[in-house]
Amino acid sequence: MSFFAILLALLIEQARPLARSNPIHEGLRAWALSARRNFDAGSPPHGWLTWALAVGVPPLAVLAVYWALLHFVGWPLALVWNIVVLYITLGFRQFSHHFTAIRDALEEGDVQRAREGLARWKQVEVDQLPRSEIVRHVIEYSVVAAHRHVFGVLAWFAGFAALGLGPSGAVLYRMAEFAARHWGAGAPLPEHPPSQALVRAAERAWMVIDWLPARLTALSFAVVGSFEDAIEGWRFHAQRFPGDNDGVVLAATAGAIGVRLGGVALRGRGAANAGFEAGGALGDSDATPGQEPQVAHLRSVVGLVWRSVVVWMLLLALLTLARLLG
Repeated sequence: MSFFAILLALLIEQARPLARSNPIHEGLRAWALSARRNFDAGSPPHGWLTWALAVGVPPLAVLAVYWALLHFVGWPLALVWNIVVLYITLGFRQFSHHFTAIRDALEEGDVQRAREGLARWKQVEVDQLPRSEIVRHVIEYSVVAAHRHVFGVLAWFAGFAALGLGPSGAVLYRMAEFAARHWGAGAPLPEHPPSQALVRAAERAWMVIDWLPARLTALSFAVVGSFEDAIEGWRFHAQRFPGDNDGVVLAATAGAIGVRLGGVALRGRGAANAGFEAGGALGDSDATPGQEPQVAHLRSVVGLVWRSVVVWMLLLALLTLARLLG
């Protein structure tokens, strides 16, 4: 069931992507913010309680619907429910249009339009950012986005589905990512910022939840790219910055396609919250080996991601076939 749910959800998402602002995402965001306002009293127990309610209740609701459909209606509607939840949680097209617009602008030689596209995407000032740095940041942002919106979701969905927990794993992963992105130390401060207890809870929980998916993503990039270089970059980065999940993905990406990445995005909490330094050069100690980022590397990234998706789907297909035959 998992293989067919993922396949159909990916096909539907490619044909008719979910809008970035939609009632479902807005409702989940409102629930998380409501939990923070009502339960975040500032102490560590309240921080973990707030996180558990904000992140844990939606997966439990999804699981309850799945079990009700599976046991009282039938597996076809349970499959449809899996597809619906995956369609909502997967997000290839939620970031790929930004990537495509910036890549097209760079290929046409319009660096200013590429800067404007990057500024709109990440809500940052990039007026003086040189061309190579635009390419580097686009690679870093897009790879982390692909991991968080696709591969991490698939990993948690497949793992929970194998345990009979339906699509709840996909929701848990995305809610934990939301909490880390909006409540983590690098998140923009809202009018009423979360307590330090909640910030620490969201960051620690996200580090644990994303630990295995990040390494599965890095391994898949190594398999479909330059394996030895990707593994060497992964190993070197893990020794210097243990616990940096996004950095592992980026280090493996750099080795897989032979591009030089580094800076803030590779050192901590990934490209999602990285800052820009206009015209700032990367120190040798902060960057991976490889060529300076070029526009051609953007197409290499696209190929890397899609080949990884194919590998994941083939693996799931083999596991599904073995289960059916067994």
